[in-house]
Amino acid sequence: MATFLSREACPTLKNILLLDSEGKRVAVKYYSDDWPTNSAKLAFEKSIFTKTQKTNARTEAEITMVENNIVVYKFVQDLHFFVTGGDDENEIILATVLQGFFDAVTLLLRNNVDLREALENLDLILLCLDEIVDGGIVLETDGSIIAGKVATHSMDDGAPLSEQTISQALATAREHLTRSLLR
Repeated sequence: MATFLSREACPTLKNILLLDSEGKRVAVKYYSDDWPTNSAKLAFEKSIFTKTQKTNARTEAEITMVENNIVVYKFVQDLHFFVTGGDDENEIILATVLQGFFDAVTLLLRNNVDLREALENLDLILLCLDEIVDGGIVLETDGSIIAGKVATHSMDDGAPLSEQTISQALATAREHLTRSLLR
Protein backbone atom coordinates (compact mmCIF):
# COMPACT_ATOMS: atom_id res chain seq x y z
CA MET A 1 0.00 0.00 0.00
CA ALA A 2 1.50 3.32 -1.07
CA THR A 3 1.55 6.22 1.30
CA PHE A 4 1.82 9.77 0.09
CA LEU A 5 2.98 12.83 1.97
CA SER A 6 0.24 15.32 2.57
CA ARG A 7 0.81 18.84 1.27
CA GLU A 8 1.33 19.97 4.88
CA ALA A 9 4.23 17.51 5.31
CA CYS A 10 6.09 18.85 2.26
CA PRO A 11 8.34 21.85 2.70
CA THR A 12 6.65 24.86 1.11
CA LEU A 13 8.03 28.24 0.14
CA LYS A 14 6.17 31.51 0.27
CA ASN A 15 8.36 33.29 -2.26
CA ILE A 16 11.72 33.55 -3.97
CA LEU A 17 13.00 37.05 -4.56
CA LEU A 18 15.89 38.44 -6.55
CA LEU A 19 16.32 42.15 -5.86
CA ASP A 20 18.93 44.67 -6.94
CA SER A 21 21.22 46.66 -4.62
CA GLU A 22 18.47 49.28 -4.14
CA GLY A 23 15.81 46.72 -3.22
CA LYS A 24 14.03 46.88 -6.57
CA ARG A 25 12.66 43.76 -8.28
CA VAL A 26 14.75 41.80 -10.72
CA ALA A 27 12.79 38.50 -10.59
CA VAL A 28 10.20 37.48 -7.99
CA LYS A 29 7.78 34.59 -7.60
CA TYR A 30 5.14 34.36 -4.87
CA TYR A 31 3.60 31.01 -3.95
CA SER A 32 1.44 32.19 -1.05
CA ASP A 33 -1.66 34.34 -0.67
CA ASP A 34 -0.09 36.09 2.35
CA TRP A 35 0.43 39.14 0.12
CA PRO A 36 -2.77 39.42 -1.94
CA THR A 37 -1.94 42.67 -3.76
CA ASN A 38 1.06 43.92 -5.67
CA SER A 39 1.45 46.77 -3.17
CA ALA A 40 1.51 44.26 -0.28
CA LYS A 41 4.22 42.30 -2.13
CA LEU A 42 6.25 45.46 -2.75
CA ALA A 43 5.91 46.46 0.92
CA PHE A 44 7.15 43.00 1.99
CA GLU A 45 10.11 43.24 -0.40
CA LYS A 46 10.96 46.67 0.99
CA SER A 47 10.77 45.41 4.60
CA ILE A 48 13.04 42.44 3.80
CA PHE A 49 15.51 44.64 1.97
CA THR A 50 15.56 47.27 4.72
CA LYS A 51 16.08 44.65 7.43
CA THR A 52 18.89 42.84 5.62
CA GLN A 53 20.80 45.53 3.72
CA LYS A 54 23.17 46.30 6.62
CA THR A 55 24.19 42.65 7.03
CA ASN A 56 27.16 41.05 5.35
CA ALA A 57 25.58 38.03 3.65
CA ARG A 58 28.22 37.81 0.94
CA THR A 59 30.19 34.75 1.99
CA GLU A 60 27.53 32.70 3.78
CA ALA A 61 23.75 32.73 3.66
CA GLU A 62 22.09 34.53 6.58
CA ILE A 63 18.74 33.87 8.26
CA THR A 64 16.29 36.36 9.73
CA MET A 65 12.60 36.66 10.66
CA VAL A 66 10.37 39.17 8.86
CA GLU A 67 6.64 39.39 9.62
CA ASN A 68 6.60 35.86 11.13
CA ASN A 69 8.40 34.42 8.10
CA ILE A 70 11.83 32.82 7.96
CA VAL A 71 13.95 34.51 5.32
CA VAL A 72 17.23 33.01 4.12
CA TYR A 73 19.31 35.34 1.98
CA LYS A 74 22.61 35.90 0.24
CA PHE A 75 24.14 38.88 -1.59
CA VAL A 76 26.42 38.69 -4.62
CA GLN A 77 27.71 41.82 -6.38
CA ASP A 78 24.60 44.01 -6.83
CA LEU A 79 22.08 41.15 -6.51
CA HIS A 80 20.22 40.08 -3.37
CA PHE A 81 18.79 36.52 -3.31
CA PHE A 82 15.98 35.71 -0.83
CA VAL A 83 13.94 32.56 -0.06
CA THR A 84 10.99 32.85 2.34
CA GLY A 85 9.09 30.17 4.25
CA GLY A 86 6.65 30.13 7.13
CA ASP A 87 7.89 30.38 10.73
CA ASP A 88 7.48 26.59 11.09
CA GLU A 89 9.58 25.81 7.98
CA ASN A 90 12.97 24.12 8.16
CA GLU A 91 15.78 26.69 7.74
CA ILE A 92 18.11 24.08 6.25
CA ILE A 93 15.65 23.32 3.46
CA LEU A 94 15.21 27.04 2.76
CA ALA A 95 19.00 27.48 2.70
CA THR A 96 19.33 24.51 0.33
CA VAL A 97 16.78 26.05 -2.05
CA LEU A 98 18.63 29.39 -1.88
CA GLN A 99 21.96 27.71 -2.66
CA GLY A 100 20.44 25.74 -5.56
CA PHE A 101 18.93 28.93 -7.02
CA PHE A 102 22.20 30.80 -6.59
CA ASP A 103 24.28 27.95 -8.10
CA ALA A 104 21.95 27.63 -11.11
CA VAL A 105 22.02 31.38 -11.76
CA THR A 106 25.82 31.38 -11.44
CA LEU A 107 26.10 28.59 -14.03
CA LEU A 108 23.59 30.15 -16.43
CA LEU A 109 25.23 33.59 -16.20
CA ARG A 110 28.66 31.99 -16.68
CA ASN A 111 29.94 33.28 -13.32
CA ASN A 112 29.00 36.90 -14.21
CA VAL A 113 26.47 37.24 -11.41
CA ASP A 114 25.57 40.93 -11.57
CA LEU A 115 22.50 43.04 -12.30
CA ARG A 116 23.29 43.77 -15.95
CA GLU A 117 23.89 40.10 -16.79
CA ALA A 118 20.79 39.06 -14.79
CA LEU A 119 18.57 41.51 -16.68
CA GLU A 120 19.98 40.36 -20.04
CA ASN A 121 19.17 36.74 -19.09
CA LEU A 122 15.96 37.32 -17.15
CA ASP A 123 14.18 34.58 -19.11
CA LEU A 124 16.70 32.02 -17.86
CA ILE A 125 16.34 33.21 -14.25
CA LEU A 126 12.54 32.97 -14.44
CA LEU A 127 12.85 29.46 -15.90
CA CYS A 128 15.14 28.63 -12.96
CA LEU A 129 12.41 29.62 -10.53
CA ASP A 130 9.94 27.39 -12.37
CA GLU A 131 12.34 24.43 -12.20
CA ILE A 132 12.98 24.91 -8.46
CA VAL A 133 9.44 25.39 -7.14
CA ASP A 134 5.92 24.61 -8.33
CA GLY A 135 3.07 26.12 -6.36
CA GLY A 136 5.32 26.51 -3.33
CA ILE A 137 6.47 22.86 -3.36
CA VAL A 138 10.22 22.39 -3.77
CA LEU A 139 10.99 20.31 -6.88
CA GLU A 140 14.77 20.57 -7.22
CA THR A 141 17.67 22.06 -5.27
CA ASP A 142 20.72 20.92 -7.27
CA GLY A 143 22.00 23.96 -9.16
CA SER A 144 23.60 21.97 -11.98
CA ILE A 145 20.41 19.98 -12.62
CA ILE A 146 18.32 23.19 -12.56
CA ALA A 147 20.72 24.93 -14.96
CA GLY A 148 20.74 21.89 -17.25
CA LYS A 149 16.94 21.80 -17.43
CA VAL A 150 16.81 25.55 -18.07
CA ALA A 151 19.43 25.25 -20.82
CA THR A 152 17.38 22.58 -22.60
CA HIS A 153 14.15 24.59 -22.17
CA SER A 154 15.73 27.70 -23.61
CA MET A 155 16.57 25.97 -26.90
CA ASP A 156 14.04 27.11 -29.46
CA ASP A 157 12.71 24.16 -31.49
CA GLY A 158 11.30 26.52 -34.13
CA ALA A 159 14.63 28.22 -34.78
CA PRO A 160 16.40 27.80 -38.11
CA LEU A 161 18.82 24.88 -38.17
CA SER A 162 21.90 27.13 -38.02
CA GLU A 163 20.63 28.93 -34.88
CA GLN A 164 19.49 25.71 -33.26
CA THR A 165 22.95 24.25 -33.68
CA ILE A 166 24.40 27.25 -31.84
CA SER A 167 21.79 26.80 -29.08
CA GLN A 168 22.68 23.15 -28.80
CA ALA A 169 26.38 24.02 -28.72
CA LEU A 170 25.74 26.50 -25.89
CA ALA A 171 23.75 23.88 -23.98
CA THR A 172 26.61 21.41 -24.40
CA ALA A 173 29.13 24.03 -23.26
CA ARG A 174 26.98 24.78 -20.20
CA GLU A 175 26.81 21.08 -19.43
CA HIS A 176 30.61 20.73 -19.67
CA LEU A 177 31.06 23.82 -17.48
CA THR A 178 28.69 22.35 -14.93
CA ARG A 179 30.60 19.07 -14.86
CA SER A 180 33.98 20.81 -14.55
CA LEU A 181 32.72 22.95 -11.65
CA LEU A 182 31.48 19.89 -9.81
CA ARG A 183 34.86 18.09 -9.89
